[in-house]
Amino acid sequence: QAAWCVLPSRVLLVLTSQKGIQMYESDGSIMVYWHALDVGEHSPAQAVFARGIAAAANRFICVGTSSGSVLVFDIPPKGTNITVSEVLEQHHDAITDIAAELGQAPDGAGDVVTADDAGTICVWEAGEEFALLGKIPAFGCSCSSVKLWNGIVAAGYGNGQIRLYEAATGVLCAEVNAHARWIYALDLAPHTGKLLSGAEDSFVHVWKISRNLDTDDVEIQHCHAECVTDTQVCGARFCDPEGDSFAVTGYDLSEIFRYGR
Repeated sequence: QAAWCVLPSRVLLVLTSQKGIQMYESDGSIMVYWHALDVGEHSPAQAVFARGIAAAANRFICVGTSSGSVLVFDIPPKGTNITVSEVLEQHHDAITDIAAELGQAPDGAGDVVTADDAGTICVWEAGEEFALLGKIPAFGCSCSSVKLWNGIVAAGYGNGQIRLYEAATGVLCAEVNAHARWIYALDLAPHTGKLLSGAEDSFVHVWKISRNLDTDDVEIQHCHAECVTDTQVCGARFCDPEGDSFAVTGYDLSEIFRYGR
């Protein structure tokens, strides 16, 4: 995986692989940090990798691993003195995705969410020490992608469902049978609450998440569908904070398709 991690003082490009975690200056010119994954602890039949990247609390970058650990890196305003400040050990399966709050979280709703291959989701409050606020239990299906917006957890699953939870309580607010096959990508437009989902069924959907002003209930509505013919979609991202355009790619594709209004 690759992700730009935007912190107040700097932007780093973070890459994860089976070898380890690399952090570069945002233009890719200089590698400022390398963290090797410890292959020795695992049997040869067990894959070792890092997956899931998110910036948190203005100075941390969180990266997940195949062992279920989440590494928290403390990032200085400049230079290469990056350290592992904490290792979060609440997951028992490989981390699939990590997301940070993209809007204004209500009190107690946390600002980082982590998901694993078994479908368990953890909500954290980031700080000098990360605090576990809640755990959303698995229901027999891998949670492949997760986002956090205004205290709402949006999770995509291997069975094609999208589920919305209250981050503060873990209560299920909405459930949509969004795709016929495995969801591989979710993205969220922070200015509008639009949610993008891409899956193995060749479809990309745009949804709108909102709160009912009268009841405070979380609501989701379908806005748009796009079929990328003969393509198992494995990556999908909005190109702007309003969600007016998005880009999609698939397995064995060297192209990126961009859709706009």
